[in-house]
Amino acid sequence: MGDIAECSWYSLLLCSIGSVMVVYYLLRWSWTYGQWAVVTGATSGIGRAYAEELAKRGLDIVLISCSEDKLRRVAKEIESRYKRQTHVIQTDFTEGHSIYSAITQQLEGLQIGILVNNVGMNYTGVLANFLDVPDPDQRITQVINCNTLSVTQMSRLVLPGMLQRGKGLIINISSEADSQPQPMLSVYSATEIFVTYFSRCLHAECRSKGITVQCVAPFMVSTNMTHNVPVNPLVKSAASFTRDALNTVGYTTYTSGCLTDALQHFALSNFFPGWLCLTSFCVQRMAKFARSIEPQLKERIAETRNKQD
Repeated sequence: MGDIAECSWYSLLLCSIGSVMVVYYLLRWSWTYGQWAVVTGATSGIGRAYAEELAKRGLDIVLISCSEDKLRRVAKEIESRYKRQTHVIQTDFTEGHSIYSAITQQLEGLQIGILVNNVGMNYTGVLANFLDVPDPDQRITQVINCNTLSVTQMSRLVLPGMLQRGKGLIINISSEADSQPQPMLSVYSATEIFVTYFSRCLHAECRSKGITVQCVAPFMVSTNMTHNVPVNPLVKSAASFTRDALNTVGYTTYTSGCLTDALQHFALSNFFPGWLCLTSFCVQRMAKFARSIEPQLKERIAETRNKQD
């Protein structure tokens, strides 16, 4: 009888410890940083994956993107699957500084613990010289507004609350294009290195105040921006990549996000260095390669748009 009672108490203790560990796993992110996570570009790709993974880890989610219908759909799925609160903000980050006063009003009163600056775009779906960008007067400004202004302004909006509470996390999504100059992606690669340098500087300014700023620079992930390239041993899905990337928080402030992307970054940096990319020979070969793959890229772009519709 004593053995049975002892076994029952032991089982109860194990169950209690297990329950505490589950609760800790689900709530430690909100305890560590705050109740709400804000994610820009949150309706597809890496942005949506961050929104879902953070909801899974116990945070309520503010979704920001340009499509009201997609925002409502993703918010409904998060609420149903993860039982978290959501709030949606419809805006177009390509429009410049005028959008941020409205975003400020809609974020008012929320305890924002995490900001994921994910929204980004390229000026064309194919490789192109600077002057060959379609509709350059508008498109170049849109890329700069979306890729750089959004990061700085969204950080400006959430940082005061984080500093007041003495805790917070900002994750800025950059790209492997930040690792060295990229001819035929000149504006895009320049905006990505801006994100990287801004992240590093902001972390240096804020880390003593309890704020972490992490820069994530993926190599290749299957998303709309990469024309949904098939997942394979070297290309992760957005969900798999994001899970790995979030697990690096607290260990590094600059990361490729996952092991496969880090290995590809290492190989590219060592076997195809920046100085080689900038030689006339490589630029000419890149232009020839771009012309050869342009029909296939345009076909994949059309397929991606049809799926989105």
